[in-house]
Amino acid sequence: MATALDHLGGEEALKSLVNRFYDLVETDAQGAQIMALHFKGHGLAHVREEQVNFLSGFLGGRRHYAEKHGHMDVRLLHDHVPIRAQDAEDWLALMDRALADCGHTGPETDRIRAALRRVALMLVNR
Repeated sequence: MATALDHLGGEEALKSLVNRFYDLVETDAQGAQIMALHFKGHGLAHVREEQVNFLSGFLGGRRHYAEKHGHMDVRLLHDHVPIRAQDAEDWLALMDRALADCGHTGPETDRIRAALRRVALMLVNR
């Protein structure tokens, strides 16, 4: 059975999506607070790679993040970062744009958006 990652076009397409997303984070005003939050962590260069690693497993592909770090507990990963509801909404809006910019449409993409929304809102801790 095809995975959500397969729907996106595999790992190379995921890398393109993540790079487009972080290009938006770095250049769009809506990404300013997201950038500030990442600078409280390991920075944007680190997060591009780790986002691909995490999302690969999250979307049904190889669990690179878990293989590297031993878990995929998103709450634990983000516990040190003060995330507001607006931060989650900004993240989701930019990811939505990245999905559209990369040509991802249809019901499977809508399911990916819904899954990302559930996780993003779960991370709100402030």
